Amino acid sequence: MGPENFRLSPKELREFFRDPELVRKTIAQFDQTVDDLFEPLRKNAWFNRLFYSASAAADHSIIWFLLAALKALRSKDQAKLARRAVIALAVESVVVNLGVKSIFKRERPLYEGERPLPLRQPLTSAFPSGHSSAAVCAYIFLSENDTLAPLYLLIAMIVAPSRIHVRIHHASDVIGGLVVGWLFAKLFRAFFRD
Repeated sequence: MGPENFRLSPKELREFFRDPELVRKTIAQFDQTVDDLFEPLRKNAWFNRLFYSASAAADHSIIWFLLAALKALRSKDQAKLARRAVIALAVESVVVNLGVKSIFKRERPLYEGERPLPLRQPLTSAFPSGHSSAAVCAYIFLSENDTLAPLYLLIAMIVAPSRIHVRIHHASDVIGGLVVGWLFAKLFRAFFRD
């Protein structure tokens, strides 16, 4: 079956979104497919160390605040941009964790096995992923006028999927977090210019 078999007409798309059960089943199938793709990586000690470490380092945006502090030490201009990034991340955390997550109240993936490394268990709703939202937001703000932008992108690209690897989020939570973080960063930048 090629991609052409998966095209939906506007009418079919409207009908799809009018059927909440079909939407839920499709999302669950997508999440399961992505989770299955991570399964071989979960058997690899190196990937476990990478993703568990990234997930832990991004708890409460610690890694992003640390990178902002290092950015601030480089010059006055970088310090100004770093301050803006810290403010954006703090506001983003409140908006996502106390606002958006309370709307959805989605259950996290059920995992009862032994974890290869320690991991904090969050108490908030699964959707959207706060780690993913913060990662894209941090990348956007820290990268501004910074030659280290590729490093910030690399870290964000490790942090976001780490939440799937460690089974704290579904893939759709991570995608939702990336979208929410991107939208938040764009709105924050538009409304809070220097």
